[in-house]
Amino acid sequence: MTQSTGKTLLRGRILDFSQAPQDETDTEAYRYIEDGAILISQGQIEASGAYSTVAAQAQEAEVIDHRPHLLMPGFIDTHIHFPQVQVVASWGSQLLDWLNNYTFPEETRFADPAHSSEMAGHFYDLLTSHGTTTAVAYCSVHSASAEAYFEEAQRRNMCMIGGKVMMDRNAPDGLRDTPQSGYDDSKALIEKWHGTGRAHYAITPRFAITSTPEQMEMAGALVAEHPDCFVQTHLSENHDEIAFTRELYPDAPDYLGVYEKYDLLTPKMLLGHSIHLQPREIEVLAETQAKPVFCPTSNLFLGSGLFDDAGLRERGITNAIATDIGAGTSYSMLQTLNEGYKVLQLQNQKLHPLRAFDWITRGNAEALGMVDKIGTLAAGTDADIVVLNAHATPAMDLRMKRAESLSEELFILQILGDDRAIDAVYVAGAAQK
Repeated sequence: MTQSTGKTLLRGRILDFSQAPQDETDTEAYRYIEDGAILISQGQIEASGAYSTVAAQAQEAEVIDHRPHLLMPGFIDTHIHFPQVQVVASWGSQLLDWLNNYTFPEETRFADPAHSSEMAGHFYDLLTSHGTTTAVAYCSVHSASAEAYFEEAQRRNMCMIGGKVMMDRNAPDGLRDTPQSGYDDSKALIEKWHGTGRAHYAITPRFAITSTPEQMEMAGALVAEHPDCFVQTHLSENHDEIAFTRELYPDAPDYLGVYEKYDLLTPKMLLGHSIHLQPREIEVLAETQAKPVFCPTSNLFLGSGLFDDAGLRERGITNAIATDIGAGTSYSMLQTLNEGYKVLQLQNQKLHPLRAFDWITRGNAEALGMVDKIGTLAAGTDADIVVLNAHATPAMDLRMKRAESLSEELFILQILGDDRAIDAVYVAGAAQK
């Protein structure tokens, strides 16, 4: 799939956000146009707004009429595991047993470039079929997995972030590197892929349990040498994980203190899960602007705990949201919002559907520091667009007959929607589905 060279005009209802809305009356936070249009040229949005206005600028454009469907920025998934495409829906166990019984054996297969390449094709097909146009992924410890991941992203001209995991202990044979090889392999991948096309590299010490202090030092060196790269790891997902981390790093004040010691905490750091946080850790997150990532379907599947979105946001912390395939149970950011709503309900926290859709578009782009490129329909941004059909299934269609507002429609998509609600996807202006 290649980038479109001519101009394309997409017509339909359009919705995007300039900030997180509180509810439907917060009209300064979002833009909703009943008869809207998006003009695409050379992979970017040239203009968006009312159809009558935008069409006047696009006499020679190919017109694709998506009415009555809803056009939004493509979804952004900020924490997903590429080598776990055949691990998702593996029964039983909490985090550490699940890793040892299912995940680690599966990830050893990604030493094979041919297997990695085949799985990359399936992985990207699944992302786009669910409306996701950008993701932040963990590859396996093998450089071959990261090569396949970035090669497929380049082939599809997708804005993708990822990195090979660094892990030199507490993992089986065939799934460990060394402090030096982890550094060298990551360095080579950064030099080859970071900033190539739409690719961005994430320095990826998997988590404290699988990295020695020597490897953490090497990860810190990479962050210092490449401050424009993302950094990703896991934090405080599971009580047993936290206890094991304390055993391995007895001098650290807490789990986050491990990453703090090695200078990994920056505004470009994404910390998967971040459920069981101590007060000091919350203070450090606020100070460093590192980003917790809420993974609701995974947290429920593994019985890990409930993410305190409102509590962290009250401290000025920006939270991202993600699927966490393969402990996560759906590639769909719609279903991620579905389960996220329930997790927050259990804590008497409300997730309005407008804020929910802001979260998986502009909100996640803001967490990545990329809102100037992705996450909105603003002129000059990349033309990553999803077309949503709230009548996609009989149950949705029946419910929509009683819907009377945009918020109701969005909530129907959020609770009942999945890949069947994705009517079309555009990546850099090129149709994917």
